[in-house]
This record gives sequence, structure tokens and C-alpha cells, in this order.
Amino acid sequence: MQTQRSEGLMNIRILEESDAHLYQKVRLDALKMNPDAFGSTYEREVGYSLEMVKERIKPIRNKYTVGAFDKRKSLIGIVTFVREDNLKTRHKGNVYGMYIAPGNRGQGLGKLLMNELISRAKNSDGLEQINLTVVSDNHYAKKLYTSLGFEVYGIERNALKFNGRYYDEDLMVLKLAVK
Repeated sequence: MQTQRSEGLMNIRILEESDAHLYQKVRLDALKMNPDAFGSTYEREVGYSLEMVKERIKPIRNKYTVGAFDKRKSLIGIVTFVREDNLKTRHKGNVYGMYIAPGNRGQGLGKLLMNELISRAKNSDGLEQINLTVVSDNHYAKKLYTSLGFEVYGIERNALKFNGRYYDEDLMVLKLAVK
């Protein structure tokens, strides 16, 4: 299952259980730095044990987290794919938890991560679409997703509420060629 791709000085690969401590640090940083961008909170996840994190990122056939490592082998970007497992929704997969560490943004790393995720997802028999949600005023993320072929198909008003403020989310889909 393990594949690895080097893009210049970046190393893009599926995270394994042994990466749990690296993942947890990046995930907690994401929740601290961009609390309005995620459905979870720092306060909730800071209490997760390393065993819980290992189970969360353990790659299986229809669930995996893609990580980007810099030349110092620091994890600087993450994104997770989960395919639906219900008979009537198996044709769909979902993207969760996309995050690029601040000092590494604007260099195309998000596109590399998403391309790896999409490339792997396309190899899943019967997968027809990939869905994601993005906070409506997160213009940088929406620009990235649109550049990859995702289209907005709806808006959920007041999807998230954090510190007394509501955030709308755009619902986006990437239609795949059916095998």
C-alpha cells in the first residue's frame, strides 16, 4: 500500500501508524492556528492518546492520510481521504483535514497533496465522486480545489459555530470518470 513520491525537495506519502506523533503535532497546530477551518477543536483533540491517533491515521483500503515532508523530514502538510462504505453511498469519497503549515503555503504543496489523494482515489473501483466542504470565505482553499476540478454544488449556512460566530461551508464535488 505504501507509495512515495518525491517532488523536488518534498516527499509526499501515505502516513503510517509510526507517523502518529508527527501527525498529531501538525493536526493540533492546525486546530490552534485555524480553528474556524475545521469541524473539530484543539481542546477536543489535545486529549487524544497516541493510540487513538495511530488508529485514526492507520491506512486501510478506503481510508488514508497523505503527508508532505520537507527536506528536514518534518511533516508540513496533511489531508485525509475516506470512502463511504454504505452500499448506496460507496460511489463517493470524502476529503477531510487539509492543512499546510503556514511557512510552507503558497508553494503548490496543497496541490501536490490533493493530486496524490485524487490519484490514489481514482484507482478505487466504482468511485465516482470526491466530496469536500470548505469554509465559504476561505478563498485560498476554494481556489485550490477549483483548480483541481472541484465544483460548488451547494452552501450549508451556519455549518460551523465557533466562539459565537457562524461559518458557512461550500459543498464541493469532483466528478471522476467511471471505470
